[in-house]
Amino acid sequence: MHRRTLLGAAAALPALSLAAPAIGQDARARTLRFVPQANLTSLDPIWTTATVTGNHGYYVFDTLYATDKQDRPQPQMVEGHTLSDDRKTYRFRLREGLRFHDNTPVRAADCVASIQRWCVRDPFGQLVARVAQEWRAVDDRTFEVRLSRPFPLLLDALAKPDASVPFIMPERLARTDPNTAVTEMIGSGPYRFVASEYNSGSRVVYEKFDGYVPRQEAPERASGGKIAHMQRIEWHIITDPSTAAAALTNGEVDWWERPLTDLQPMLARNREIRREILDTQGRMALMRLNNLQPPFNDVRMRRAVLRSVVQEDYMRAAQGDDTALWSTCRSIFPKQTPYFQEHPDLMPGSLDAARAALREAGYSNAKIVIINPTDFPDIGPLGQVTNDALRRLGTNVELAESDWGTVIQRRNSREPVERGGWSIFHTTGTSNTYGSPAMSPLIRGQGDAGWFGWWKNDRAEELTQAWIEAPDEAAQRRIASELGRLGLEEVATIPLGQFTIRTAFRRNLTGMLEGSTPYPWNIRRT
Repeated sequence: MHRRTLLGAAAALPALSLAAPAIGQDARARTLRFVPQANLTSLDPIWTTATVTGNHGYYVFDTLYATDKQDRPQPQMVEGHTLSDDRKTYRFRLREGLRFHDNTPVRAADCVASIQRWCVRDPFGQLVARVAQEWRAVDDRTFEVRLSRPFPLLLDALAKPDASVPFIMPERLARTDPNTAVTEMIGSGPYRFVASEYNSGSRVVYEKFDGYVPRQEAPERASGGKIAHMQRIEWHIITDPSTAAAALTNGEVDWWERPLTDLQPMLARNREIRREILDTQGRMALMRLNNLQPPFNDVRMRRAVLRSVVQEDYMRAAQGDDTALWSTCRSIFPKQTPYFQEHPDLMPGSLDAARAALREAGYSNAKIVIINPTDFPDIGPLGQVTNDALRRLGTNVELAESDWGTVIQRRNSREPVERGGWSIFHTTGTSNTYGSPAMSPLIRGQGDAGWFGWWKNDRAEELTQAWIEAPDEAAQRRIASELGRLGLEEVATIPLGQFTIRTAFRRNLTGMLEGSTPYPWNIRRT
């Protein structure tokens, strides 16, 4: 159901004419042409959790710490840290020679302001803010944080990967209201954002920052030496999958981040194209309900939708029939993460059970608006499946389709649907992000201060704090088990399945790093 249609076979795919500057062959060899998963509409990776904006953030910004393959925090912008005997004061020392793209030095004050802003927006950061009594710049290269009590996960927070990453920006930008997006992109990362060539819906351009000082360690995910071998990276926004496939096949682009599943066999037959799964943990697809507005401010209505979900329908619609690339996951904690535990009794996948729940809730034809993208093949079909299921349940549902950028903007609204609000949206996120009570926004019961949908549950917040303070792994596992079931019982989030992606790139590219983000460093052209 809801299968996407293709425009033709490989031989019939249209060529794509990419406007390019008049450059020599050597310059072309040092230019990477990349097709991202979606259009880049929001530039501030602190303001939004959109994955494409987080990917953009890794080009422009750097972090104090970053995770390796074992998810251990490693020093990145800092030389390291010291910890007081009472474990309540951390002191950090920046590496020498760090500069922003406007040629100003990176200072301790920049780091303090950036982390404080991040702590307002991110669930993990909000946990840090609860115990951080003072952030203080000691001198230009040294800053410290004084805690009210020990917080053993502070370095993990500063190394948080993938979504809502604690990137460092100049103090003058970091002092922007956390609820207002920063639009000037000045970081200290390996690439600088070329604002004059940015055209949302068409192209994003980055150029190598010659002032970047990489670490000496080997690169590993977001940690280690970030060496930019490419002089220039161009993002070409191509929303039509057949056109993107033609561009990759003809060598007009070098890397397509997320090829359409139905086009994978055609790409596999091309000897000049390689396909790899860089993120072996994969991604979770999910549905988020608006807890602030009717009808989903009533948990009984949320449970009715939960009972209707047949995850196989969602995965086949969005990811195709190759079950080697997807699986069901009736858990808010994904598979291949420590706290995965399925609860099939809460997700029977039955329209009859859902209808009974609707009758119990006394549903009275309240309007349900699904905001859904038409230009995001991994997400759009999810909304279509939900729309079909809710229609069959007899609800008053409207599928409001638009581009992904509009969805990102509209999901900020807390107004009723009659005034431009929403009831349901769908998205995906990395399994790594959703694998920990501290990192995952899906099960945090913060209400107005939480993630879109604004689920409020004091018990969930108590359990999260108890998990952080747990004396051992066994206690953490018990707490996470209770939290995971509570999240499904109260329908904080509805999981729709888990999947992996085969990215595709020209065979003459090497150096792609394992991880959930298409990192731009370490890549060479042979």
